[in-house]
Amino acid sequence: MSKEKYITASIVVYKEHPAELQKIIDTFLEYPFSIKIYIIDNSPSPVIKEKIEGDGIYYLFTGHNLGFGRGHNSILDHLKQQSHYHLILNPDISFSSEILKELTNQLQKDKQLSMVAPKVLYPSGKLQYTARKFPTVYELFFRFLGIFKSYTHKKEYRNQGTLSPFSPDFVQGCFMLFKTKDFLDLKGFDERYFMYMEDADICKKIDLSGKRKLYYPATEIIHTHRKGSSKELRLFFIHISSIIKYFRKWGFNGS
Repeated sequence: MSKEKYITASIVVYKEHPAELQKIIDTFLEYPFSIKIYIIDNSPSPVIKEKIEGDGIYYLFTGHNLGFGRGHNSILDHLKQQSHYHLILNPDISFSSEILKELTNQLQKDKQLSMVAPKVLYPSGKLQYTARKFPTVYELFFRFLGIFKSYTHKKEYRNQGTLSPFSPDFVQGCFMLFKTKDFLDLKGFDERYFMYMEDADICKKIDLSGKRKLYYPATEIIHTHRKGSSKELRLFFIHISSIIKYFRKWGFNGS
């Protein structure tokens, strides 16, 4: 096994459309150094098990909804001695397998780099500002209300520009490529968050480890970005709960 190239991936799904999921699986397995993609199914029943196919698939039916972080963490023991890069994927994205070579190259050439993420676009081609500064209470409150956008835009590095690679405070978690060893050393995601805020949290942990993150806009993916917490009341309260847990853990000043 070449330590420079081999890669695993994981996707946590809940009542996912099998055809859409198959597209992501196929794209990942097209990459010549992909060895396995883990599908962690939090759905009430394993209906997609017989509808997805591929030699590199490991399917895990959990029997109940573990949430995002705990779902990804459920395969941590499987990753040991298996890959040198591990990709955290959302089911609502599309990408070209060719970008994996460039992203793994970035990780390979920098010993201090733990995680890299690409530029993210909406299906329309509009840029999603996924590289962010660590959140503050004011920022999240303003975002929920849709006010003081000049303030929230500053938290998205819009004043700096996002055309060149840089090390942001955190990147949103739809597509995060880690060095597997670093992801294991971090013990994956903090399972106190059922969903939301775990991406900012793990980037805080990267900082504490003395390592770095990289936003690398020379590569790009498409993210539908369902924004569930703005459409569904249950997810809204889950989001609020995660925000409270985040600030209780890290403090309220956003640094």
